[in-house]
Amino acid sequence: MYDKFRETIRPFLQSKLEEFVLYGYDSVKEEELWEFLKNKTWRKEKEEKLLYQIVSDILSIKVGDYMNYATVEAFKAPNWFEGEGKDVLDKLL
Repeated sequence: MYDKFRETIRPFLQSKLEEFVLYGYDSVKEEELWEFLKNKTWRKEKEEKLLYQIVSDILSIKVGDYMNYATVEAFKAPNWFEGEGKDVLDKLL
């Protein structure tokens, strides 16, 4: 629903990522921030927001909120040391 605005708001995403770098979080990618917005910030929206509301949402992201989200998502991910990851690890050892 919001993907059509992505190119227009890219400068604001980049600005927020630059802020993350100032706080020492230089590994966050634009795609990860975009997924955070779609999956967390706009997840329960019934109606599409206007452009200025989307920009406001981006600029109001707190580093701590994003990092909490990223931590939870990491725990949801499958364990790399099981399944295919274990096979790769066994080959390396």
